[in-house]
Amino acid sequence: MLEVINTGLDISGKTLLTDISFTISPGEFVAICGPNGAGKSSLVRLLCGELSPTRGQVRWDGKALSDWNLLQLARQRALMQQRGEVGFDYTALEIILLGRHPHHQGAAREVDSLIAEAALLEVDATHLAHQIYSTLSGGEQARVQMARVLAQIWETTINPRLLLLDEPTAALDPRQQHRILGIARKWANKGDVAVVAIVHDLNLAAQYADRIALLRDGKLQAMDRVEAVMTPAAVEACFDLPCVLLKHPDGGTPMIAARRNH
Repeated sequence: MLEVINTGLDISGKTLLTDISFTISPGEFVAICGPNGAGKSSLVRLLCGELSPTRGQVRWDGKALSDWNLLQLARQRALMQQRGEVGFDYTALEIILLGRHPHHQGAAREVDSLIAEAALLEVDATHLAHQIYSTLSGGEQARVQMARVLAQIWETTINPRLLLLDEPTAALDPRQQHRILGIARKWANKGDVAVVAIVHDLNLAAQYADRIALLRDGKLQAMDRVEAVMTPAAVEACFDLPCVLLKHPDGGTPMIAARRNH
């Protein structure tokens, strides 16, 4: 279980997050939504252990992140960042193999290559395997990075597992957005994987997440099941966007539409 307990974050005298508390269990997919500058990426950096909280504590599997052996944590937790910049002419397959490093710390083994290839198949990108990563489109790079983090936490013998996605759909066309979030949903459904993703599109988040967290000015405005959060009152309070509630014609998922005269 991922536990965030009365957590705050200050950097260079500026408060970025204030009194954040929640828990996320393996098997759950939680989408973090909020306006620009709300603190979403800062929160994800706390959840992965890249930043340490100024106040409070972040715990994974019953232990504070600060107490984890970094190598062991890397075998259970993977982060897909907004930008996956690479300074060398690595192929897509070589990028994915980087995600296997915590498991071998030396030369990649045959099993690592097989997992990397399976991860490419998972994101429907086997045709990119031997292409130079820097020559790929933004959307293709995003799919390769998704495959990398999946390869990092691939082993079912290591559990629970945590998948953190920082705006995984930002560079993707609509079809690929649904593909990536569908994969995240599939991994949450495994039962021993907790998925946390920053998603800017509320309607997209509502189709795949179990719960949505609304963040504004570094404070958690709401965190509840999709039907409870996707209301005009909650969305307007978070985004200053007058809106109306609709239902998706395919399945009835709540949808938000902005009022035309806002």
